Amino acid sequence: MVTRLSNFFLRTLREDPAGAEVASHRLLIRAGYIRPQAAGIFAWLLPLGLRVKAKIEAVVREEMAAAGAQEVHFPALMPREAYEATGRWEEYGDLLFRLQDRKGGDYLLAPTHEEAFTLLVKDLYSSYKDLPLTIFQIQDKYRDEARPRAGLLRGREFTMKDAYSFDASDEGLDVSYQAQRDAYERIFQRLGLEYVIVQADAGAMGGSRSEEFLHPTPVGEDTFVRSAGGYAANVEAFTTAVPEAIAYDPDATPVIFDSPDTPTIETLVAHSNRVLDGEYTAADTLKNVVLALTHLDGTRELVVVGIPGDREVDEKRAEVAFAPAEVETATADDFENNPLLVKGYIGPWSPTGAVLGEESATGIRYLVDPRVSEGTSWITGANIDQKHAHSVVAGRDFAADGIVEIANVRAGDPAPDGSGPVELARGMEIGHVFQLGRKYAEALGLKVLNENGKLVTVTMGSYGIGVTRILAIIAELNNDDKGLIWPASVAPFDVQVVAAGRDQVAFDVAEHLSAQLEATGIDVLYDDRPKVSPGVKFGDAELVGVPKIVIVGRGAADGQVELWDRVSGDRDAVSVDEVVARLTAAV
Repeated sequence: MVTRLSNFFLRTLREDPAGAEVASHRLLIRAGYIRPQAAGIFAWLLPLGLRVKAKIEAVVREEMAAAGAQEVHFPALMPREAYEATGRWEEYGDLLFRLQDRKGGDYLLAPTHEEAFTLLVKDLYSSYKDLPLTIFQIQDKYRDEARPRAGLLRGREFTMKDAYSFDASDEGLDVSYQAQRDAYERIFQRLGLEYVIVQADAGAMGGSRSEEFLHPTPVGEDTFVRSAGGYAANVEAFTTAVPEAIAYDPDATPVIFDSPDTPTIETLVAHSNRVLDGEYTAADTLKNVVLALTHLDGTRELVVVGIPGDREVDEKRAEVAFAPAEVETATADDFENNPLLVKGYIGPWSPTGAVLGEESATGIRYLVDPRVSEGTSWITGANIDQKHAHSVVAGRDFAADGIVEIANVRAGDPAPDGSGPVELARGMEIGHVFQLGRKYAEALGLKVLNENGKLVTVTMGSYGIGVTRILAIIAELNNDDKGLIWPASVAPFDVQVVAAGRDQVAFDVAEHLSAQLEATGIDVLYDDRPKVSPGVKFGDAELVGVPKIVIVGRGAADGQVELWDRVSGDRDAVSVDEVVARLTAAV
């Protein structure tokens, strides 16, 4: 049946909505695909939006079936107990939407469903003969983002495909993981999305192997690095190439020097070059950053991290490094409560003994960047007000409690695999694959009998694709200053027929053409609105973005229509007798 615009549930907007930051956000609202309900929450009750979303989901379902996965569906509302057993009730922190029922029972709106899938398989399967198994769902997820932004690109409610594989061995997991990874490549290729596969941090999901599929875009929320030699990683997963140890004089000692009014690296470098014999840069200084960690049980811990002075702390890398604890810069109260920390002049060495480290006077953990390797010499604080020390050597004058990667990554840094310097780019996550291993199976007791009749813990993989985020990215890539231009594979309709004339003959011809096209299997949106001007109809057609448009106007009486290709912009006069054949061949 031909869809008629005269009774189709659609209202377009002439002006951009307030607060819309990116093209996809503006155009999806203006063209009537979505409507905002609250920050990061959108209505998908609009037919145009659901049509595009359904086409993306169809591609995902086809490739999941080709990879051997079977579809199930879980509720979004889940009880607390399973998430508590895996630790994620606490680990997710403020990202979880938590609620209680009338009896006081705790529930959550699921951010992902590892626990539910694990318990389902535990309930139904008990033998290695039942495995391997991969099951998936396409389901709405919920995360209480602190700063929802860019429309569908970062929302608090979103649609995701999540699949889970179950195997009796690690070798089986490798096979299942590769099958899903290959399926993801086919999905993104079919949807016309450029992607980069990068090493990633597993975060609260856990597991041993983690890779993200990122779509390179300037509006992306993720920074990733890649080298010409093929290395690629999210900045959170980037590991620093550790310098080799440097020989040092074991009998030498650091030298303290006066450094008044030098609480910053910039002032310290300028002063050092005035009073010391040398040409120093920020890279020669050791900056000691005091951070406060709030652990899941509510306890607060100070840590000090030593990083080269020419580097800054990357907040996302710090969040990953100290997860699940929350990380913030130490406050004035923290310094007041720890008077041995001389703000602006903190260092790992002191003439009176160690001030930093678990075995020190403060008992504060001291961690360092991998570049602070054995034998490296630094200018750093002497733990005395208005004084620094030079020739402070790692391994001789101080030892750290551990290594931590929280310094920012820069273009030109060497890739850890030796494949050359890296470049930085922005990307948007469109898919993520994990080898979860046995984390969830062990926590929830998922075991099967192996071929020897012995109980073994099942090993799992987890595989997610952001369906609504992909829709937004496709919209972001396919538009012009007039509106959306959908690729044929996901367009809400194949063809839009516009009755643009005022004479009845134009409507009669448009009606006939629409029926003919529909009869050939082409999905048609027919703009049959009787009292709407051609200009408004053309504007709406450009905004909505159906890739093929047939304009039936004044030439209809002479058997002529206009075929408009929104992708190329070409507009050709075509006889009424030819248009069906032309479109059937093109669609």
